[in-house]
Formats: sequence, structure tokens, C-alpha cells
Amino acid sequence: MTIPSAEDHRVGRSNWLRAAVLGANDGIISTASLIVGVASASSTHTEIITAGIAGMIAGAMSMAAGEYVSVSSQTDIEQADIARETRELKEDWDFEVEELAQIYMARGLEQKLAREVALQLMKKDALGAHARDELGISELTTPRPVQAALASAAAFSIGAIFPILTTIIASIQFLVPIMFVATLFFLAALGCTGARAGGANMFNATIRVAFWGALAMTVTAGVGEIIGKAI
Repeated sequence: MTIPSAEDHRVGRSNWLRAAVLGANDGIISTASLIVGVASASSTHTEIITAGIAGMIAGAMSMAAGEYVSVSSQTDIEQADIARETRELKEDWDFEVEELAQIYMARGLEQKLAREVALQLMKKDALGAHARDELGISELTTPRPVQAALASAAAFSIGAIFPILTTIIASIQFLVPIMFVATLFFLAALGCTGARAGGANMFNATIRVAFWGALAMTVTAGVGEIIGKAI
């Protein structure tokens, strides 16, 4: 009998893919918006590029710190649940067997079979069975704070590079419209890439990121122009 090969499920990519797409998206939008805002205030080419680079560095550090803290909080919650489940397994084994059996019965197994499955799984790895089927914690979804932080910082920096390069290449007289067009292109490419990696609808992802990017740049350009005229 031929043993089927393991399937490549995309849910295992959810943690790093979410952090990477969020970081790159934020890097493109925030840096482009900052550049458009500064450019609308009639600054020099050097000042605009300097602002963009400073924004990239600050944004990457902020993304890494924020991602690490938020994912670490999720890890702490999961570890607390695991510790509680460990105590309960030591204190009342029979109750935990019945609890797991009830979960399987709710999924469609008959009572006798559900109890037998619970017993067999708990003999092999009681904590693993309860973590997976009672708490919804598995290796695929376990948060990794350092990985998420590094992915966010790197992705933000990569995303921010494109608006900065556009600023360096483009003429300052036409920087704002060029930045609008270039950023929408970068966001569309990011949306397609993220959707393809995650197996999602590419059209919806592209429209979503492009819309919010355009909105962010429009608001920032308006604020920059108002402040530039007022100062």
C-alpha cells in the first residue's frame, strides 16, 4: 500500500506570513506617506530623502518591538493554559479523559469510540492531546516572538526601501504624483505576493492594500500641504 505524502498546508505559514506582509505593507505606506507629506511642505530633495531614511529606521524598530511584545503576550497566555492543563492532568486524570471524550463526541464520534480515542491519545501524549483539541494549541500555530519581530523589522525595511529609491530617482517637481503611482504599484505587487503565498484571492488582496495605501497618502499629502503653507 502506498503511503500518501504529507500535504503542504499553508496554515503553517500564517504567523511569519502575517508579520511579513504587515511589515512590508506598513513600510511602503508609512514611508511613502511620510515622503509625500514632507514633499508637500516644499522641502528640499535632501531633506525628503533624510526623512524617508529616518522613518524607515524608526518604523522598523517600532514594528519589531510591537510585534515582539504582542506575540510574547500571546505566548504567555498559551504557556499559562498549558501549565494549568498540566496540573489538571495530575489532579484528576479520569475527568480529563472524559473531557476529551466529550470534545470528540461533539465532533461526531459515538461515546464508546470517543472515549477509546481519548484514552489512546492520552496514553501517548496526554498534554499534547489536550493542548491541541481542548485549547487549540499546536506546533503550526504556536507564536514565535523573535521570529515575528525579525520578520516584521526586515519586511518593513524592505518595503520602505522602494519609496526611498523612488524619491532618489524622481525629480522633486513631480515627486508627489510619481510617489502615488509607484506606491500603488508596490502595494499591488505586495498584495499579489502575499495572497499567492497564503493561497488567498489575489484580486481582493490587491484592491485592499492599494485602497488603504492611496487613502493614507492622500490624507498625509493634504496635512503636509496645509502645514507647509501655515508655517
